[in-house]
Amino acid sequence: MKLENLLFEAAKCDGKVVAVASAEDEAVIEAVAEAINRNLAHFILFGKKEIIETLLREKNVSKDHIQIVQARTKEQAAELAVRAVRQNEASVLMKGSVSTAMFLKAVLHKEYGLRTEKVLSHVAIFEVPEFQKFTIVTDAAINVEPNLQQKEQIVVNAVEIAQAIGVEEPKVAVIAAVEVVNPAMQATIDAASLTLMNKRGQIRNCIIDGPLALDNAISSVAAKCKGIENEVAGQADILLVPTIDVGNVLYKSLIYFAKAKVGAVIAGAKAPIVLTSRSDSPESKLYSLALAICSTNK
Repeated sequence: MKLENLLFEAAKCDGKVVAVASAEDEAVIEAVAEAINRNLAHFILFGKKEIIETLLREKNVSKDHIQIVQARTKEQAAELAVRAVRQNEASVLMKGSVSTAMFLKAVLHKEYGLRTEKVLSHVAIFEVPEFQKFTIVTDAAINVEPNLQQKEQIVVNAVEIAQAIGVEEPKVAVIAAVEVVNPAMQATIDAASLTLMNKRGQIRNCIIDGPLALDNAISSVAAKCKGIENEVAGQADILLVPTIDVGNVLYKSLIYFAKAKVGAVIAGAKAPIVLTSRSDSPESKLYSLALAICSTNK
């Protein structure tokens, strides 16, 4: 499966509008321009109007599919963008040049924010060279050291995103350092609990197994060598990591060592959220936009 396919699927989702918080950023404008060229969405750009218009001219971007809304500060831009999504003026929220902390503060605001009863979590879709399907990693950016209840919701969020891109019953590997339950390792205890919860129907629409080490989750050869035989071992669609540290290292290892392509969203809010960083490539920003647009139909 290719992330390029998400661009075609997103283009089929007519009438989607993306609200960009603090859009006065060259890389953001480049992503917006490419998204418009591919007919992915319309955009509301919040920020310093004069700077945004200058960037649009420099990049030869038509304003036919763009509305610009003046914001005095980055904080105000984040608030206005979040409000636009909450009021159904936009269906996707995207972070621009505003800091992540300021952006999430607006997302989580009690009065106008996008929080629901769900846990917010980061879901990354990787296209890894020589792999025949997507590898989904969660959570590499939001939840630092989630407990069992939070991990349950992180799985649910990831399953919904997987289904939105066509994986009807994703296989979830709960990652730990070993494949056996060790009372001294909380990750293995949580993994066994999630597996049992899935078998009892408490977590639906997926197949969960764990604890599984990374090799046994993604390699059928490694799983066979260790005598692990089930529907998930060696066939995982979703890798649920135990902590943000593990997720962050895995995420960046796939990009820099494996040269994987990636698109990612924040799930669990009232609408999909694109939370990219300055180090993300324009291609990655575009894939993240496409993934968010596809996720609006989940």
